[in-house]
Amino acid sequence: MAPPIHTTEPASLIAGDTAKWLKTLADYPASEGWALTYTLVNATHRVVIASAAQGDSHLVNVLPATTGAYVKGDYSYRASVSKAGEVFTVGTGRISIAAAFAAAQDDRSQARRTLEAINATLEGRSTSATAEYEIAGRKLKYIAVPELLSLRDRLRRDVAAEDAATLAAAGMPGRGRTYVRFGP
Repeated sequence: MAPPIHTTEPASLIAGDTAKWLKTLADYPASEGWALTYTLVNATHRVVIASAAQGDSHLVNVLPATTGAYVKGDYSYRASVSKAGEVFTVGTGRISIAAAFAAAQDDRSQARRTLEAINATLEGRSTSATAEYEIAGRKLKYIAVPELLSLRDRLRRDVAAEDAATLAAAGMPGRGRTYVRFGP
């Protein structure tokens, strides 16, 4: 059984996966020669996606070999139809492209990366009491431990909130308190 074909643009795509949806535009039927094109842009990349006619509708079907080259990021898109030199915008929106799972990447949030760096710094400081030193006129001063501890606590809360949001998005219960009632 084939998966259902969506009738709206996706909010997100995964590089290396098939991207497929069917768009029906009553005023611009594909059977009358209208061609639908999506242009995705962000600060550094541009992606153009063409559709194919399927009756009166426009079928967007991007193969994994093509999406595999898409660069991770958030994109604005413009959907436009064209025919005989005329072009009309029929939609705009946002699409997020996630990197292919096989791609080598560090997909940790900045808060998580910074928290791990602070923890590593604090571990390294446990063997050194030096807060500042100077060699040949060049000075190096470390961030005070209380400041690092304060930043670490804030980042722990941020990372815990990210983890809770991820669990909620997956439909799983949070890691908060669990209340149990005993009785008849």
